[in-house]
Amino acid sequence: MGLTRSVRRAATGLAAAGIVAGMVLTAPTGASAAPTSAQLSAATADLEATAKVAGTAWSTDTATGQVVVDVDPTVTGAQLQSVVSVASKHGKAVRINKVSTKIELFISGGDAIYSGGSRCSLGFNVRNSAGTNFFVTAGHCTNIGSTWTNGSTTLGTRYASSFPGNDYGVVQYTNTSITKTGGVGSQDITSSGTPSVGQTVYRRGSTTGTRSGRVTALNATVNYAQGSVSGLIRTTVCAQPGDSGGSLYAGTVAYGLTSGGSGNCTSGGVTYFQPVTEVLQRYGLSVF
Repeated sequence: MGLTRSVRRAATGLAAAGIVAGMVLTAPTGASAAPTSAQLSAATADLEATAKVAGTAWSTDTATGQVVVDVDPTVTGAQLQSVVSVASKHGKAVRINKVSTKIELFISGGDAIYSGGSRCSLGFNVRNSAGTNFFVTAGHCTNIGSTWTNGSTTLGTRYASSFPGNDYGVVQYTNTSITKTGGVGSQDITSSGTPSVGQTVYRRGSTTGTRSGRVTALNATVNYAQGSVSGLIRTTVCAQPGDSGGSLYAGTVAYGLTSGGSGNCTSGGVTYFQPVTEVLQRYGLSVF
């Protein structure tokens, strides 16, 4: 049948970058020396400025010393060519990784905390210095509606929401009869912080319960169809729709709020988290 002209051009561009077949897409290797931190920073800045295509995400892999660009199946044709073109300019500093499922926000209609017919997960119960009670969750959740329930009883109303750019939201409790515990399930949470690359962490959500994995990168950027979010924690923890806003933690330390990713808890995947310290500092809140 033959390729159309546009597909030929895409195939030519992909072949030039050495990524026609296989799951790992690699830009030209260039010099044999490992990329410097300045080269990695330059590559990231270039991607941020020119390659924010929905269905892509990037972060620095400290183990390989490369910026890894995840590309999902929705990125094709001219959009794929544009990402490959930017990556190719930076040679060995950038590696393109083809993921098998769509990079998306983890939200659905169902159970747990509700608003506007959608379901998300409560991240952490928090309070301010005056003792006022709130909970934090994902910003793409709190953007949906102002009143949040547990499915039958009103919990509270939206206090703040930031998405895209960030992905956090704050709901102020208006229900004074509900007991607000500071833990995640049976795990007590007493402080917040930033995880380390390689650290084992746990995620709890209303769809898939408690899951574990490793932190693979910090300060990741994800380009969702709804907008780009930067400064995220990249992990190997799986998640699924409805887990959005759920807690990322290890031991008694709170780390993040589930944002989105690719894959599922059957086949595995990559999940990104909004650092919880950002929203706590912004609004003078603390875990307890």
